[in-house]
Amino acid sequence: MNESILTTENLTMDFDGFKAINNLNFSMAPGELRVVIGPNGAGKTTFLDLITGKIKPTTGQVLFKGKNIRRYSEEQISRLGIGRKFQTPRVYLNLTARENLELAANKHKDVWGTLFKQLSRDERDRIGILLETIGLAVKAERKADLLSHGEKQRLEIGMLVAQSPELLLVDEPVAGLTDEETENVGHLLVTLAESHAILVIEHDMEFVRQIARKVTVLHQGTVLCEGTIDEVQSDPRVIEVYLGQPQSVDS
Repeated sequence: MNESILTTENLTMDFDGFKAINNLNFSMAPGELRVVIGPNGAGKTTFLDLITGKIKPTTGQVLFKGKNIRRYSEEQISRLGIGRKFQTPRVYLNLTARENLELAANKHKDVWGTLFKQLSRDERDRIGILLETIGLAVKAERKADLLSHGEKQRLEIGMLVAQSPELLLVDEPVAGLTDEETENVGHLLVTLAESHAILVIEHDMEFVRQIARKVTVLHQGTVLCEGTIDEVQSDPRVIEVYLGQPQSVDS
């Protein structure tokens, strides 16, 4: 029995001779919160593109709950239970926070049908709980373009959760955020990890320390090392290729 929710086996993505992902073997368990770090060009975004089917690997496999999804389309992979949040928030600015969540929860993605249909009590309750979870209950009726950048980030994470995925892929969720907003997003991801598997790509090492349970370091398209944040930050290979001079590790 395969106990991993996500596994890659000898995954390689060759762009005209440049291996953005190079024989990558990776695994994470259901309910796990994993953070993936690495220098620019390490292959982090390409990794997410391969998981979600945006691009297809040159060789190797991507397994979701033991199923080989290499040949599946992006839409098919999404429907299987993998949701992705990009670095820049993708919300509907002219809709309220509540309407954004309602639209995300609508599997048919019919904007007019979503806005004008009568929600069931269970649906209203679920959206209300989700608004509380992402910290936007008091701004539920505010249009998304009036929300702060951090609030938009939390709203988009909520929109992913509204689609009921089992695995959340979150790309640099705190880029450009204030310290307070960064902390809020961290608390949200830790809370969601109680009921979802979450893979986070991040550069901000203070944020990684806030949320990380296990860290994977990518370098040149493959796994350099894995471990706790303390183990990773003290690894000489990581200091050399990613974190810079030893004194910066403790900053």
